[in-house]
Amino acid sequence: MAWPYFLDCHRYFAREEEVCYDPLEKLRAGLEAEEALPSGLPPTFIRFAHHSYAQMVRVLKRTAARCAHVAKTYSIGRSFDGKELLVIEFSGRPGQHELMEPEVKLIGNIHGNEVAGREMLIYLAQYLCSEYLLGNPRIQRLVNTTRIHLLPSMNPDGYEVAAAEGASYNGWTSGRQNAQNLDLNRNFPDLTSEYYRLAETRGVRSDHIPIPQHYWWGKVAPETKAIMKWMRTIPFVLSASLHGGDLVVSYPFDFSKHPQEEKMFSPTPDEKMFKLLSRAYADVHPMMMDKSEHRCGGNFLKRGSIINGADWYSFTGGMSDFNYLHTNCFEITVELGCVKFPPEEALYPLWQHNKEPLLHFMEMVHRGIKGVVTDKFGKPVKNARILVKGIRHDITTAPDGDYWRLLPPGSHIVIAQAPGYSKVIKKVTIPARMKRAGRVDFILQPLGMGPKKFLQGLRRTGPGTHAPPGGANPRGAPAEPDLEPLGARRPPSAGGSKPWWWSYFSSLSPHRPRWLLRY
Repeated sequence: MAWPYFLDCHRYFAREEEVCYDPLEKLRAGLEAEEALPSGLPPTFIRFAHHSYAQMVRVLKRTAARCAHVAKTYSIGRSFDGKELLVIEFSGRPGQHELMEPEVKLIGNIHGNEVAGREMLIYLAQYLCSEYLLGNPRIQRLVNTTRIHLLPSMNPDGYEVAAAEGASYNGWTSGRQNAQNLDLNRNFPDLTSEYYRLAETRGVRSDHIPIPQHYWWGKVAPETKAIMKWMRTIPFVLSASLHGGDLVVSYPFDFSKHPQEEKMFSPTPDEKMFKLLSRAYADVHPMMMDKSEHRCGGNFLKRGSIINGADWYSFTGGMSDFNYLHTNCFEITVELGCVKFPPEEALYPLWQHNKEPLLHFMEMVHRGIKGVVTDKFGKPVKNARILVKGIRHDITTAPDGDYWRLLPPGSHIVIAQAPGYSKVIKKVTIPARMKRAGRVDFILQPLGMGPKKFLQGLRRTGPGTHAPPGGANPRGAPAEPDLEPLGARRPPSAGGSKPWWWSYFSSLSPHRPRWLLRY
């Protein structure tokens, strides 16, 4: 019986004869051996070849070491067979969330035999590091203003099965599932069905839907748990999942509104924004824009190489729907080509086709609006809701009070509200050519400072008078109860002077009531 990989067996066995079998010992030994670059090659050299798990880990760690001031690696968990799910991060301050810096994640190899996305992210990590060191202004600006997380392989166990057969012999499904024989892109909670039920009820929130308890009664892969924990830890704004088997970009919902319909257009409330995100990738991809209908993905040509997921084919338990309905994150799915396990000679052309789309897509995280929600003392308000009129999908603020709302160009009514505070409404206009998120901050006032309680306090004490503590009047006698009814209206003062309540409502500028104009 294998010793659990998360326990150090040597701490539990004192004598030499009391030994245990560590299933990761051989794997660790392979990772510790450093792979040197061929002599004469610069450190910016990218080897366009398939990478085994050990080679992938070495490349990512070596890349992070070269760019230690802007990159680091970390693990979000382990696969069923014990392989680390290794992420490389790029940021001006790697390892920490910076105020109003949006977070982006790119995930590859969710299906073990779809390897193009895995290799594209390994190459992208090396490219970002090299170009940053070489002074590329576009890459430096992207890294310094965005926190980028790359997970090249979500399913390293499945990849090993597919790689054992090789690129030329790999079947359509060999290695697709993880080591538990689970399809990871069908293993997430089905929140879309719950969304359709909630959407029929007016006034009920249909975002940030909790995971139903019965979900945990089934078989949940450790890789799926790791992704969900990752998403709860970091306030992701934008995401892409890289697949293979076709050439198209799909966006939520992936599950149709009517479960019996295998193909049915099923848009989210953010349909316009998801189309913009999908086009940001497809419109700069040379093969997706190829006008030949006989090419890979030619059947999507009339749609612009983008499609609503459920309109393509409907399925439950997908990662993209879960991102949108459980968190603030907008995720699209990119199918990189018709060959799931391409030969090595096809990897460099694949990189040339996808380098610019990947960069352009990550830059889209800076569209829309961003800001900070605080109270009147400047303290950040966590989990405040940001609503957009006409879009029934709210996002929430991060622990630091910052938020990011991806929005298409146009005019929008944006509302910020939180329990215990009055709501604040602002109108924002996003120009069509604006490529940087506009800053829209909100300062929330406690409900105790609202006009109703303020007026009641004034009516009880009278304007210009302040009752001493203890309920006594200035002569020391018990205070007389206020004989004027609370609902009574006082006539305006003689001589054209301002009413007694003028100072309060005039302080609400520019949101004071219109009926003040007659004064």
